[in-house]
Amino acid sequence: MAKVKKIFVCNECGATSPKWMGRCQSCGAWNTIVEEVVVKETTREERSRLWKGNDSAGKEAEPIPLSEIQTGNTRRLPTPDAELNRVLGGGIVSGSLVLIGGQPGIGKSTLLLQLALQLPVRILYVSGEESEEQIKMRADRLGNNNPNCFLLTETNTAKILSHAQKIAPDLLIVDSIQTLSSPHIDSTPGSISQVRECAGELQRFAKQTNIPVILIGHITKDGAIAGPKLLEHIVDAVLQFEGDRNYTYRILRTLKNRFGSTDELGIYEMQAGGLREVSNPSELLLSQTDEELSGSAVAATIEGMRPMLIETQALVSTAVYGTPQRTATGFDLRRLSMLLAVLEKRGGFPFAQNDVFLNLAGGIKVDDPALDLAVVAALMSSLQDVAVPADTCFAGEIGLSGEVRSVNRIEQRIQEADRLGFRQIYISKYNTKGLDTSRYKIKIKTIGKVEELYRQVFE
Repeated sequence: MAKVKKIFVCNECGATSPKWMGRCQSCGAWNTIVEEVVVKETTREERSRLWKGNDSAGKEAEPIPLSEIQTGNTRRLPTPDAELNRVLGGGIVSGSLVLIGGQPGIGKSTLLLQLALQLPVRILYVSGEESEEQIKMRADRLGNNNPNCFLLTETNTAKILSHAQKIAPDLLIVDSIQTLSSPHIDSTPGSISQVRECAGELQRFAKQTNIPVILIGHITKDGAIAGPKLLEHIVDAVLQFEGDRNYTYRILRTLKNRFGSTDELGIYEMQAGGLREVSNPSELLLSQTDEELSGSAVAATIEGMRPMLIETQALVSTAVYGTPQRTATGFDLRRLSMLLAVLEKRGGFPFAQNDVFLNLAGGIKVDDPALDLAVVAALMSSLQDVAVPADTCFAGEIGLSGEVRSVNRIEQRIQEADRLGFRQIYISKYNTKGLDTSRYKIKIKTIGKVEELYRQVFE
């Protein structure tokens, strides 16, 4: 006989309380406590009815000496998607639980359906949001047909795991975790307790059957994955699928990965026939005009483990309404204010009475400090209305004293600029230690302060 229990759960942090409170004592948020009804089974045997026939379900774990544990036997399922393989660290690990989050309409379902249609293995695609006809129409648009891809439109976890037990797929895809409901919890789908319980059941299924599971997760208006924070803790990998809906570029970032690096990222281009892998992101992020215009400079940056060249665009104009405006797209606005203060104090450039607008081409967001030198060059170019040579790029961090500081992995940045045909690159003079400049065709120029940059580029 099931026991009914009411609890109060915080929507922000997932903390539970026996009574309602106006403010969560765990995270301090106001008006986030909601009431939920929880139904608990009296025996573990009732809970194990989700799926039967697995011999490993009844085995009890035993302690093993650490010296006897062998490594390097992790099985991975390589995918035809090179960008996804890079982000996951070489493929999908058997028995892993992967969570992919992103904004509505960004392409999460398209990415996983495209993966299901391309993999030459048995796949069970579970959808709790769309009908069979909608998914079939999207599959026809993608232009692929996989006879080993099985489709199930269901939200009950007991039925989903029962079908998975019968089909025995090599990969289980669930779209999405917020639409599932467990028969053991008497609350609405998407609630804190439902997401926690459904994720726990899928985790037990993945670990005991060694079948990898990929989950799609919704996000809140603040960009965090909806549901309890426990959801991100129990999964093995958390991927963030992001991008501007006004642009065609999509970025798949790794927020957590127990089987690989968290510095990797994959880049896609949304097209009518699905997502196209972008093996050379610099081709999309550079200028598409042949004319040399002022206010534009190319930065040699690194996102994750891959180098890329990105165009920075700046516009400096006289402040009409008295108070100067500062606007940045894809770049930290506070760092832009710091760079303007450095140019005003150390270089004597009159930015205090000018509006400044900064944009990174392609709608991409970059946090690399090496972008500073290109931003400063673009600001100088727009202020003086003198174009930066199109075959020039920059890589350097600006300090508060106006010095150009060294950046990491400078050789990869130089190699990427050399590969794309740039003739000269400006770097910090502190980056030349141990650098063999004879290996590159590109001309490497070193500077120590921002005023040297102005003399070498614009005079």
